[in-house]
Amino acid sequence: MRWALVKVSLAVTAMVVVAFAVPLGLVVREMARDRAFAGAEREAAAVAPALSITTDRAELERVVASAGSDASMAVHLPAAAGGQPVDTGERRASDEDIAAVRELGRASTSTVPGGSALLQPVALSSGEIAVVEVFVPESEVTNGVGTAWAVLAGVGLALIVGSVAVADRLGVRMVRPAQRLVEGAHELGEGKLGARVPEEGPTELRLAAVAFNSMADQVVQLLANERELAADLSHRLRTPLTVLRLNAASLGDGPAAEQTRAAVEQLEREVDTIIRTARDAKPQTAAAGPGAGCDAAEVVRERMAFWSALAEDEGRKWRVAGADRPVRVPVARADLAAALDALLGNVFRHTPEGTAFAVDVHNGEDAVIVLVSDAGPGIADPGAAMARGRGSGTDGSTGLGLDIVRRLAESTGGDVRIGRSVLGGTEVRVWIQLDGRDRPPRRRRGHRGSVRRRRTGRGALSLNRSRPLP
Repeated sequence: MRWALVKVSLAVTAMVVVAFAVPLGLVVREMARDRAFAGAEREAAAVAPALSITTDRAELERVVASAGSDASMAVHLPAAAGGQPVDTGERRASDEDIAAVRELGRASTSTVPGGSALLQPVALSSGEIAVVEVFVPESEVTNGVGTAWAVLAGVGLALIVGSVAVADRLGVRMVRPAQRLVEGAHELGEGKLGARVPEEGPTELRLAAVAFNSMADQVVQLLANERELAADLSHRLRTPLTVLRLNAASLGDGPAAEQTRAAVEQLEREVDTIIRTARDAKPQTAAAGPGAGCDAAEVVRERMAFWSALAEDEGRKWRVAGADRPVRVPVARADLAAALDALLGNVFRHTPEGTAFAVDVHNGEDAVIVLVSDAGPGIADPGAAMARGRGSGTDGSTGLGLDIVRRLAESTGGDVRIGRSVLGGTEVRVWIQLDGRDRPPRRRRGHRGSVRRRRTGRGALSLNRSRPLP
């Protein structure tokens, strides 16, 4: 489209330049010719008064010399009675042309070697016709024509180059938004739901970009709603499953009790399979872009409100810190909610009833850190727990929860680490990078430590990263 516009502009401008430059060049040439012959006529007119007074050759030569044109002017007098014609100056015109001027009695031009000759008839006192010949060189006829044509050609070329440059800029202004719209559509079709296009360019393309972004936002919102609904349903299943498992454990021995426990375990495995399938098939919605961020504090409060009911049933003490003010993160709301559900679900599934837990949010300049800690027995092998599909090794652990959290953090340039919490159990630190840059390399292993925390009067969280997690 861009090159087509340039070609059209080039063709149109070239035709306009030719249409105006060619006639103008011809007019310039005719003007130069008329100027040269007008000067020759003035020179011939300067000799005419002298011819009307005398025909003496010596007098005529002095008149021609005084005019300063003796090299280019000649006077042809008719033959006197019984004499020969008298010519003064250098003769260039033919006898036929001179005779024709005498006979017709009007001026004419004739072509001679090196230029043209103006033949001007002058009436003598005797009634005869003399002819004044003024030589006009070809260089004088074309004087200034070449320069004028060069100027016209330069102006025409400048117009063509300028029109091509303007057409190219206009083409870029029209084509670039269209290309971005096409690229955005391809990215959206490939599952990159964070793809958006700048709302710029001509009015039509700008409206198309606005419609595309609105459509992409609706698609993201619909998928997020569906995934959030699936997550809520799965957690609603886990809550009664936890109660069933606890009740089944208190049934004692017997075939019915064993069958009940086996049915509960089978149901838990089926739920794990459903969650695994849903998580593995989810589209990538954590890409950075307009509409892809969320308020981490709001998500933390919402999920803690959900899990607090089960915590009260099991007698667990819990607290939330750092979620009392907005904390923006560049991840989708549904992804962050799924990651929190996975971490909190691990607390309920792999720690005894009555075990306390906490969720802390720290908003730094370049990153947001979410800490989920508990007072349970801890994780013996953090490396194995982070491996996808392996889990902690306990019953019902699929290893998908921490893998979901890890992928969420790494999509922003952050990471996930497991360490020992101040509560005595496990602490999972989720580092969410705000600007998308890669974090500095980790320190060498062997320096054990944990993220230190101190509670202020408002319940805020401060971090000391001098001792990294293992």
